[in-house]
Amino acid sequence: MRFNYNKLRGKIRETVKTQYEFAEAMGMSKSSISGKLNNKAEFTQTEIENSVDILKIKKEEIPAYFFKLKA
Repeated sequence: MRFNYNKLRGKIRETVKTQYEFAEAMGMSKSSISGKLNNKAEFTQTEIENSVDILKIKKEEIPAYFFKLKA
C-alpha cells in the first residue's frame, strides 16, 4: 500500500522547516525519514505518535497526514 504524504511534507515545512530538522527532532537519520516519506519504509505507531507531538497535529487529523492513499 502506498500513501500520499504531501500534506505531511507541508506540515514539516510549516513547523520545523526541513526534513533534516524533522529527522533530528524524531531522533532518526534524514535517510530514514526520506525512506518513509517516499514509501520505501512504513511509519511505526510510535513514530506517528512522535510526529504528531512534534508537528502539533490534532489526533483526529492523523488519517489525513498518515493514511491518505496515493491515487
